This record gives sequence, structure tokens and C-alpha cells, in this order.
Amino acid sequence: MNAHPDTSAGHVPMQQKSDPLFSTILDLLLDAVCVVDAQGYFVFASAACEAIFGYTPQEMVGRRMLDMVAPQDRERTLQAAQNVMAGHSHLHFENRYVRKDGTLIDLMWSARWSEVDQVRIAVARDITARKRAQAMQTATNAISEAAHEAQDMRELLERVHRIIDALLPCSAFAVALRDATDQVLAFPYLVLEENAGAETPMLQAFCEEVTQTPDPLAGPGLTLRGDNASYWLGVPLITQQGVVGALVLKRHATAAQDQEVLQCIATQVASAVERRRLYASLQFMAHFDTLTGLVNRSVLHDRLCHALARAGRDGLFLCVLYLDLDRFKQINDCLGHAVGDSLLKAFAQRLKSCFRTYDTVARVGGDEFVVLLESSEPLDGAWIMAHQIADAFDAPFEIDGQLLTVQTSIGSASYPEHGSDEHTLLQHADNSMYRMKKARGQGNS
Repeated sequence: MNAHPDTSAGHVPMQQKSDPLFSTILDLLLDAVCVVDAQGYFVFASAACEAIFGYTPQEMVGRRMLDMVAPQDRERTLQAAQNVMAGHSHLHFENRYVRKDGTLIDLMWSARWSEVDQVRIAVARDITARKRAQAMQTATNAISEAAHEAQDMRELLERVHRIIDALLPCSAFAVALRDATDQVLAFPYLVLEENAGAETPMLQAFCEEVTQTPDPLAGPGLTLRGDNASYWLGVPLITQQGVVGALVLKRHATAAQDQEVLQCIATQVASAVERRRLYASLQFMAHFDTLTGLVNRSVLHDRLCHALARAGRDGLFLCVLYLDLDRFKQINDCLGHAVGDSLLKAFAQRLKSCFRTYDTVARVGGDEFVVLLESSEPLDGAWIMAHQIADAFDAPFEIDGQLLTVQTSIGSASYPEHGSDEHTLLQHADNSMYRMKKARGQGNS
């Protein structure tokens, strides 16, 4: 910025005509004291200005005040200046300035107009640290709320993205998490710039690097945008179980405090992710059998009750099949429970493949399974279907390098022929299964 154009016309900077003792006193203040003339140019700046703005007082004098204000705050700053010039003192006005090094600072101003000198006299306090602390507290509270309110991991991470973007505006954002089973790093949430798909392999490698250190990493631009370098900034997500993933974002400028902010936020995000995973695990255990992945007895009971209500109201037909594995106890005793568990998982998958995706296949305990079928047409072929299922298990299972041939006993019950409530139907199907088992000489195996 060139010197004030009016200095040659008699506008002498105030510091040149101030009392030396008065100027010395002002220079001892930690807050910045500035004087701006009616045209909006600095005519005086105290020594504290250099620590706040990065410019020496000599560099500030002659600059237009509005040019140093953050672009997004200029309009309301100009309005506030006009109010002060109209004779209204303005206390505790907050806005943002751009320091000499390009970083933003938050300031709180108190100003008044001197009619005699035709200048605005203002005192500014740097409140950047306070504003950052407030923003951090707001963000951590928002992340905690998101952890409680989000319906699933995707919604949680979308909300986290919005929260962090308000603190550190970013052009791309991703969260990578390790699978609890195989530890493979995957992206449950990934938002890249348009036509930036080629960055994904590099981003994967960067996230792997981030997860190997407890400290933030700032990677130099994986891409260039115009003449300005872009930066991927990443922090590990650390829980009580260790490093579970990485949070990374892309910015077109970065500073040391960005790493500090992101590292603090990452602690909250890791806690939220851990809570979301725990909740999902508890939900899964409440509704699914953890060994086979099939729905459990509780879900079967709920679906059967609703199916009976629909059948009674809409005249639908339903059938219940009850199955177990013949001689499963002998397999467990002879080959061990690990083989038995593997067999149950393989059996469950083959059983599920025999039915439609909307049919209910449940494990109700041990080696016992129940299938619930609904139809708008009579299910007179339930026994035929049962035999077809039995045929599906003629092929042996390969478990831990050995072939196991397992047959299944199946019983069925139909609504309303064999009962109109869930207990009666299940009991009839169970009894039917044991009659088949006994007839085949399997006894209580």
C-alpha cells in the first residue's frame, strides 16, 4: 500500500506531532492503539501493533485500514466505522484482520471519534486465543452431541466434517478406519475435490503413514491448485484400543496451530467413533447371532408376531420351518468346538442361500435354526420345500481342510392349519422336526 495520498497536503501522521512522553506511555501498552483519519488511513500505530498485526508502526501508517480487514468482515467493519464517525462510541466490536504473514487474527475494538482532530481513535485487543478456545469448546460439544444423536457411522462423520470445516475450512476431507478383524484401512467417509479420484491411492498411503505415529503429520501438496500448494493435514485417531484410523483434510494453506486444533479435535472424534462402534456392536448383538450373522431368537419372535398380525388382517399365508444338524454333538466332541463353530457358520450361509432375501432365517440356539416364510399364496408345498432344502446339504462342507457331510432334520408348521400364535407354531414345527429325526434313527443327536 502506498503512503497516504494526502500527507503532502498537511495531513501529518499523529505520531510526529504527539507528545513524546504520551507516545512512550502508549507504546508500553499490550493492547494496540491506532488512529485512523476520516478517509480510513492509519495515521498512528503504537508499538504493540507489531506483535498483533506483524507490521511495524511505520509500515502501518499510510495504509488503508479496510485493506487489512479479513474480506468477509469488511462490510460490517465499514458500517461500524461509519457509526463511530457519526459520533457513536463503539465498544467491544469484534472482527478479523489479516496479519503480514497472511494468517487471520481475531480482534476486539473499542473506538470513538474525535471531531476536533477528525480521526477515529481505537484500542484493539488480540482475542485470537480466546476465540479459538471458544470455537474448540463449541466443536467438541457438537461432536459429543453427534456421537449420541447420529443414527450410523456415516451420519456421524458427515456431522464431524461440517464441524471441522467451520474451524479449518478444507477442500477435501476423509476419515480412514481400520477394520476390527483384519486391520485393513478403509474409508467410511471420503469427500474429494471434483476430478480428484486419482488422489485416492496417495491418500491411502498418507493415512497409513499417519496411523504409524502419535503426532500430527502435514504432508506437502499431493496436488497443486493454481500457483498455491495444497496440503494434506492428518492426525491419528487414538482410542483405548490403540490407533484405529486417521482423520485427514486438505487445505490450501496451513499453519502450526492448525495441527494443534486438529489434534485436539481428533481426540473427540476418536472417542465418538469408538462410542459409535460400541453402540453398533451392542445393536448387532441385540439383534443378530454373533457366530453366524443370522438374526436371533428375539428378532424372529418380533417378526413372527408381525407376520401373524398381517396374516390375520390381510389373509396372508405363512410357514415356519424348524431345522437342526444331525449328529452335531458328535462332531463337536470328536473334532472340537472350533470345527463345530466353523461348521455352523458354513451351514448358516448355505441355508440362507436357499431362500429369498426378505425371508427370515434365524439361529435360535446351538445347532437349531428357524425359517419364517410369508406369501400371498398358500404354502401347501412346505414339505416339498423342506426336502429340497435337505437336498441342498447333500454336498459336504470343507472345514479346516477336511470334508464333513452333514444332514439336517426339518419340521414345518403352517398358519392357520397348525396354530394362530407364535408359540403354537414353533412348538408344532419343533415336534415335527423331532418326529422326522426319530424316524431316520437319529434319536437325540
